[in-house]
Amino acid sequence: MQSKKFLRRIGRDTRGATAVEYGLIVTLIVIACIGAFTEVADKSIAMWSAVSTEVTKERG
Repeated sequence: MQSKKFLRRIGRDTRGATAVEYGLIVTLIVIACIGAFTEVADKSIAMWSAVSTEVTKERG
């Protein structure tokens, strides 16, 4: 009998679901940040590469 009450109580508990939802939201935010940082890094590398090329040309 007590195991049935325990299982019913666990079935009604929604606290864990909220934690999972927050975890998924944080995961999506982290994935978006990684994508943005990667894009910025690629553009920054390209910019500094162009600067290096121009400086090398000018130095002869």
